[in-house]
Parts: sequence; C-alpha cells; structure tokens
Amino acid sequence: MSDTAVTAALIVIGNEILSGRTKDVNVAYLARQLTALGIQLAEVRMVRDEEGAIIAAVNTLRASHNYVFTTGGIGPTHDDITSEAVARAFNLPYRIHPEAKRILEDFYRDTGRELNEARMRMAHTPEGATLIQNPVSRAPGFRVENVHVLAGIPAVMRAMFESVAPTLKGGRTVKSREIAVLLGEGDVAARLEGLQERYPTLEIGSYPFVRDGNFGTTLVLRGTDEDEIARAADELSTILRELGGEPETPPAPPAHIA
Repeated sequence: MSDTAVTAALIVIGNEILSGRTKDVNVAYLARQLTALGIQLAEVRMVRDEEGAIIAAVNTLRASHNYVFTTGGIGPTHDDITSEAVARAFNLPYRIHPEAKRILEDFYRDTGRELNEARMRMAHTPEGATLIQNPVSRAPGFRVENVHVLAGIPAVMRAMFESVAPTLKGGRTVKSREIAVLLGEGDVAARLEGLQERYPTLEIGSYPFVRDGNFGTTLVLRGTDEDEIARAADELSTILRELGGEPETPPAPPAHIA
C-alpha cells in the first residue's frame, strides 16, 4: 500500500443522466468503495453519448489519475458507444473479444434467447482489453491500462466493481470524524479557517442543515492520521463551545438547507 495519494476519476456517460430522466446513484457508491480502498475519487465528469466527448474525457483523465472508471453506454443499442469510443481514445482496433463472445453464447444458449447482432455488440472491446466479469447479466465490462469500463445499471455496475476491487492498489485509508452543531456556517467560518491553517494535512469541510427551523452545520474532518484528526476534533469542539454551541457526535442526520 502506497503512502502517496492515489486518485481516481469517474466518467458518467449517458444522455438520460444529463436530461434528468435517470438519477445517477453510482457516484456515491464508487466514492464510498474507493475511499475504503485508500483511493480518492478526485473528479467526476458527466458526458453525453457523443464519441468526441467520451474520447476527450478518457484521454484527459487517464493521464492525470491513477484510475479511471466509466459507467454507462456498453449495452446493445445504437446509442451505446462507450466501448468503441474508448478503443478510439487508445487508438486500438475495436473487435469481438473471443472470451466475451463465448460468455454471451453460453448465456443466451442457456436462457433460450437469441444472440442476435445487437446483443453481439456487447462482445466487442478494444483489442487486448482485459474483461471485467459480470455475474448479474453476464455481458462483461473491460479494462484497458488504467481505464475500467463498467455498466451504468447500478446493480450490474456494483457487481462489476466488486470483481475489480481486489486488483486496485490504494494509498493510506482516509478516515473521517463528524461534529454537528446548531450554529450557522457564517458563525463558525472565521474560526474554521484558522483551524484549517493549523492542520494543513487535513481536509475540513462544513455542510449546513436545518433542524426544526434552526440552522446548523456539520463539520467533517478527513485525513489519514487518526491521532491528528482526534486532536483537531478536540480543538474544534472547544471552538464551537466558545461560540455558544454544543458539539454533537455522532452528528444529526443531514437535512435540506432552506
């Protein structure tokens, strides 16, 4: 396990996401899973089903992060263009993967359904790609170098990621501590800035909420050194009491800000 920061980026692909027709839930899942592995999800991009946009995102992000994940656009329909776009991003031929073909042939034979031309699209990958197993619907994802191409359907994406996770190498696991207080962000902002300056290796965030008509703030301290987090949390609790609040740990459930 590396002591240096290991980062990942996610490309969410699909017109249905950007139109609002489909709600994305994959970002939160991947962020949690990657964090647990010591990998920071540092960037998320959402792009339409457009080849040029996918290619540009893949090439930019694979050069600046240890890992890239894509979700969506690897099904059997005409607008599922992610796989071919990734092939073009790497300047690789786009061909039927023999093992992917065998998987689909076995699956459709067992189910008595036709492996037609549209479904055979799901057997195509960039040449030399490593398959990512899909125990849910069998059509595999794939990896080329540090780019992992996953399905967009949440249940399938999660199953694919679980098969990928053991191959990922993270850095030090990020820990977090949360403290909530019935004070507005504006009440704590100045003192919080000073705390951040004293603990530059920690990430300190503030997230407002409303409870029973009262404004409050959840403060989150994140870092890899548990002792440092504990010291900063103690100092933060003291600050909040000096400001007239009472720190709460664990925090109140998040609510909607007005």
